[in-house]
Amino acid sequence: MNGARKTVLPGLAAVALAVASGAAVAAGPAAAATTRPRGPAETAYVANAGSVTVTPINTATNKAGHAIRVGGDPQAIAITPNGKTAYVVNHGPGTVTPIDTATNKAGRPIKVGPGPRAIAITPDGRTVYVANSGSGTVTPIRTATNKAQPSIKVGLGPRAIAITPNGKTAYVVNRGSGTVTPIDTASNKAGRSIKVGAGPRVIAISPNGKTVYVANVGPGTVTPISTATNKAGPPIKTGKRARAIAITPSGRTVYVANAGSDTVTPVTTASRKAGSPIKVGLTPWAIAITPDGRTAYVVDHRSREVTPVNTATRKAGRAIKVGKQPMTIAITPNGRTAYVANVGSGTVTPIDIATNKAGPAIRAGASPWAIAITP
Repeated sequence: MNGARKTVLPGLAAVALAVASGAAVAAGPAAAATTRPRGPAETAYVANAGSVTVTPINTATNKAGHAIRVGGDPQAIAITPNGKTAYVVNHGPGTVTPIDTATNKAGRPIKVGPGPRAIAITPDGRTVYVANSGSGTVTPIRTATNKAQPSIKVGLGPRAIAITPNGKTAYVVNRGSGTVTPIDTASNKAGRSIKVGAGPRVIAISPNGKTVYVANVGPGTVTPISTATNKAGPPIKTGKRARAIAITPSGRTVYVANAGSDTVTPVTTASRKAGSPIKVGLTPWAIAITPDGRTAYVVDHRSREVTPVNTATRKAGRAIKVGKQPMTIAITPNGRTAYVANVGSGTVTPIDIATNKAGPAIRAGASPWAIAITP
């Protein structure tokens, strides 16, 4: 695992995740009225980089289940659209562990490339793409068989990956070469790399699939890329060390967390103009937006807080105290709860979105590093 673990968040994926994510409501009682009705309990899966485990959390009760053993240094996680399988990226051994979400049993690890760091799954759920930072490759995995396909050469140090809503193209951020590589998912062929800024680290794609946005840590910019032409537009200046990015469900605004200036910059997508920076806590490290688009939640790594930002007014609300070194955040699909992984305290903090109140910390494993929630 890289030295960044002392203070930082994974290449987001998806996180979770991404990002992911691979991952906005003005807080208040009215928020609950706009969320989806509660159905079967969703499960939050937390990858614990320091204890080679994944912790499942029942989102209805906020109770942690038995830890699931995976591979060394799990740093990213993604869940298939049907919610049946969670795929965990194990950075140390260069593997991916599938977990059956019905039984919470881990399957046989799948060998990918060295130093995998990011993961994304196609909207049809048929293929998993894993970015291997150590070899400059991406490994596709067929979910029907859990078999890895031949690796695809991209740029240096791939750190993030995102897939268009139509599932036709995967875009891979190559931190070491300052580029983005498009991959045709039908043929698994890489296209010509697209030059962006120095040190690109995270990526997001607009809901309509027309534009890719890449945050460049070095110059503190965001580069828009047209998916129709794979041409980069002029970089948009945000703040120092643009470190995280999220787009509202309407696609009208991109929010960029600037770790070096303790701000969040809203960017209007129609004009590609940056708005006035919004002051948040110390070292904003991750960001997620509620399904109704009313609130952006910003993880402030050094101040141990989460700052809610009202997307209608672009005003920051009162900061919410969480655990030590909060790292990443994920929001339930019904929009009721945000979960924050605190790498320094080995816990996850649930936040009630209707009240912006933090609940009791949930014990996870050592260094909880990434979160994904079942659909």
